[in-house]
Amino acid sequence: MSILGAVAVPHPPIILPEIGRGEEQKISATIAAYQEIARRIVELNPETIIITSPHSILYADYFHISPGEAATGNMAQFRAAEVSLTINYDVDFARKLTTDAQAEKFPAGTIGERNPALDHGTMIPLRFLEQAGLDFDKVKFLRIGLSGLTAEVHYKFGQLIERVAEELGRKIFFVASGDLSHKLAGSHYGTVPEGAQFDSEVMENLGGADFLKLLTMNNVMCNRAAECGLRSFWIMAGALDKKAVRAERLSYEGTFGVGYGIVYFNVGEEDSKRDFLNQLFKFKKYESEKRKATEDAFVKLARYSLETFVKTHKPAELPKDLPEELMNRRAGAFVSLHKEGNLRGCIGTIMATRDNLAEEIIQNAISACSKDPRFDPVEIDELDDIEYSVDVLGEPERAFSVKELDVKRYGVIVENDGRRGLLLPDLEGVDTPEQQISIAKRKAGIRPEEKVTLWKFEVIRHH
Repeated sequence: MSILGAVAVPHPPIILPEIGRGEEQKISATIAAYQEIARRIVELNPETIIITSPHSILYADYFHISPGEAATGNMAQFRAAEVSLTINYDVDFARKLTTDAQAEKFPAGTIGERNPALDHGTMIPLRFLEQAGLDFDKVKFLRIGLSGLTAEVHYKFGQLIERVAEELGRKIFFVASGDLSHKLAGSHYGTVPEGAQFDSEVMENLGGADFLKLLTMNNVMCNRAAECGLRSFWIMAGALDKKAVRAERLSYEGTFGVGYGIVYFNVGEEDSKRDFLNQLFKFKKYESEKRKATEDAFVKLARYSLETFVKTHKPAELPKDLPEELMNRRAGAFVSLHKEGNLRGCIGTIMATRDNLAEEIIQNAISACSKDPRFDPVEIDELDDIEYSVDVLGEPERAFSVKELDVKRYGVIVENDGRRGLLLPDLEGVDTPEQQISIAKRKAGIRPEEKVTLWKFEVIRHH
């Protein structure tokens, strides 16, 4: 058995007395749990400790493995430079993990190092391990950053890490560093109801070792909660793939408006029933079929257009027997694509540019999947994951004051000297008309201080 155990831990700097200066006692349950898991890790005597940290180098589409033979870090940014640690990296592990990733065309490796210093997401668990008596001259480490990729890809990376450990005959312990929500009651980041909801669900899923639920949490809720460690936990779950595990929820606190949870995983023998990647594929297939069954004619047409174009690189022909509203009406329309709760493309027209609304949607679906400059073109293996919405725009009306706007009801158009920007209504994270106008200006290349002519419009949203 290559993996001896795993733990999900937070990394609040205030937990160290050199930084908390007494305030750390307000999270004494977290301190006690940290001390207990550090003691257990030392007793297990691992050869290599894997630490995944949200505060290591992070790329949108790549996992960074810290290179080199050693690294040092301190807590100077938190006014505690005296807290300093040096660790030795497992060079052979990093080399083989990088080589195997390259061979499998998996997006991970040691390139792109920007700052070799240990981050606080790594330093906090290291500090507790040091205090528990871990021999830093004997144990080696592997520090890994997270990515903006999907839950599935993070899980596969965890599988790869465990497989490399097995092939090297290396006894490893996995430390998944990550706080929970940063928007609990009393947080200086603000408070949202999704914060407490996120923490409750993560602690339930980790505490029950239910990795399928962990991998399929609602992305909108997670983003609203301003979570920190979920991707770290996904990689850990992958490293425990097909292993019998017994989870122990040791502590949870949200004293400073940030969620701190510690869950320890005792690892047993192989358990083929805990094949969560296969379960994830089945879940996603089921969700895709369920979405398709409830789509109206507008969304079905957008999906048909996009899937035809992605598969054939040719526009779809106009289907027969479409509803009269699609064939007999002309209007501007936007097609928006989301994948796992995140925007994947959005292109549209303010006014009608085609003979009918059906052709407008067909063309805009093609543009959304292939011409949105913010994203790479949609690929075939993504099709089951794409969620669609189609916004049919009403006639724009002049708005002579911000007071006439309503972010839930109206979209906004801003104009200045031939430059024009548009923002749809009722978008996640856009809560005020001022935000609407600011974003629309930015999209149009209009400076914040420049005056604009305002227009408002209503939409009928199909999804």
